[in-house]
Amino acid sequence: MNDLERLNTIEELRRLMARYVRYADQKRWKDLAGLFVPDGTFTPRKPDGSVWLRMTGREEIAATIGGSSGPDDVLVHHLYSDEIDVESATGARGTWSMEDIITRPEDAEANPDFPFKGMHGYGHYHARFVRTGGAWFIAELEQTRLRLDFSY
Repeated sequence: MNDLERLNTIEELRRLMARYVRYADQKRWKDLAGLFVPDGTFTPRKPDGSVWLRMTGREEIAATIGGSSGPDDVLVHHLYSDEIDVESATGARGTWSMEDIITRPEDAEANPDFPFKGMHGYGHYHARFVRTGGAWFIAELEQTRLRLDFSY
């Protein structure tokens, strides 16, 4: 792989992750899940490093993430500095600094799995990507947390 191909791959992966956070903000759960390979995994962790959830496959990712927010929740996701390592023409890894904010309306129905009214989180996304059928997809996504602030 030459330098231009490597740079093009890095830009494609940046755009893939940009779509991921935009789809999350817009609550486009099926589109978000479609960024993963069919058996892709998403594992968010708590600040202590323990696994919060583990989702496998597009359907479970869409249903679980989609079920965690209400229709009137406001979601904001930001990605910051990235480190992307292109391992081959079909494999890469990346890490992004991230921040997310969830705000629920005061009269929102209680969600027993996510009982907070507001959340502000900080951490990193760690991704493994694969290129298949001419496009890049997320094979594994892990979200680690530095801090989570909740309001109730």
